[in-house]
Amino acid sequence: MTLVQAIRIHEDGGPDVLVLEEVPDPAPAPGEVLIRLRASALNHLDIWIRQGLPSVPKPRILGADGAGVVEALGEGVDSFELGEAVVINPGVEAPDGSIHVIGEHGDGTNAQLIAVPATSVYPIPGDLSFEEAAAFPLVFETAYRMLVTRAQLQAGEWVLLWGIGSGVSTAGLAIAKALGARTIVTSSSDEKLARALELGADATVNHATSDVKAAVKEATAGHGADIVVDHVGEATWRTSLDVAAREGRIAVCGATSGPNPPAALHRVWWKQLTILGSTMGTKADFEGAYDLIASGRARPVVDEVLPLAEIRAAHARLEAGEQLGKIVLTIPG
Repeated sequence: MTLVQAIRIHEDGGPDVLVLEEVPDPAPAPGEVLIRLRASALNHLDIWIRQGLPSVPKPRILGADGAGVVEALGEGVDSFELGEAVVINPGVEAPDGSIHVIGEHGDGTNAQLIAVPATSVYPIPGDLSFEEAAAFPLVFETAYRMLVTRAQLQAGEWVLLWGIGSGVSTAGLAIAKALGARTIVTSSSDEKLARALELGADATVNHATSDVKAAVKEATAGHGADIVVDHVGEATWRTSLDVAAREGRIAVCGATSGPNPPAALHRVWWKQLTILGSTMGTKADFEGAYDLIASGRARPVVDEVLPLAEIRAAHARLEAGEQLGKIVLTIPG
C-alpha cells in the first residue's frame, strides 16, 4: 500500500486540529476518476465542519474545491485522458436528488489524490490556472443558483451584495456583472471596497461607518435593490428588508452573524417581497456558472495562495474575515 499526504481532522476544534499526515492512496471505483490535485480552495464550510457544525465522522479530509490532473480512470470511464487538467464540481447528486458535498459527506480535496464520480469532473475552463480553477466551483455554483435559478436575475436590475470579501459575494459580483446587472457591494474595509470597484462594482458602501439604506437609495435613484444577496443573517436582515425594492427578492444562503434575525414581517407584505432560501446547487447550476467562466464573461478572484502545509494559517485568515475572494492551497506533487 502506498501513502499520500493529506490534511485530516481527528476531532472538532480550532485550526490546531488540522493535521498533515500520510493516508492510504485512494483508488478509483467503477465510474470514478482519480485526480492528482494541484490546488484546493477553502470555504466557510471547512471552518464549520472543523468546528463541529456539523460534526462529521472522523478522521476526515476537508476541502470541497479542487483542481488537478487525471491520474487514473475507473472501470467504465473513457471521457478523460490521463494527464488532462480538470476541475471538480463539489456537489455530487445522489439518486434521490439530494446533494452530497465533497469534504462534508466524504473525504475532500486537502490531499494529493482524490477519487470522485466522473460526472463531477470537468476540463478546466478557459485559461484558468489550477489555483483559479479551484477557486470557483462551490461559491460560483452557490451564487449562480441564488441569482439566476432562484432570483431570476434580469439585465439592468440592481443587486446588493453584503460582505464583498466573502467567496459567495465575489462570485455573485462576477455573475451579476456578466449578466448585465448593476451592483452595490458592502464591506467594513475601505480597501476591499476599492478592490470591488476594480472588479466592476457600480457602487460601494462601508456598512460599519456609513448608512447602507441611504447609499442604496442614492445609487438606485430611490428604486432600491431588486435582489439582495444576504448570507449574514441577524446583523443585516432588517436593512436587507429596508433596502429591497417593491416586489424585490432577498436570496439567503447563510447566517454567519446568527440565524434568528428580527422578522419585520410588515416589510415583507407591504413591499410584496419574495424571500428565497438557497443552498449549494444542482449540476445545471454548476454548468451555468462554468459556461460563464469558460466564455470569459466571469472570472474567480484569488485572495492568497499558500502551500498545503500552511493550512492552519489559511483557516485563521478565513475565519478572521481578512480575505477578499478565495484562499487557495497549492498541493505538492
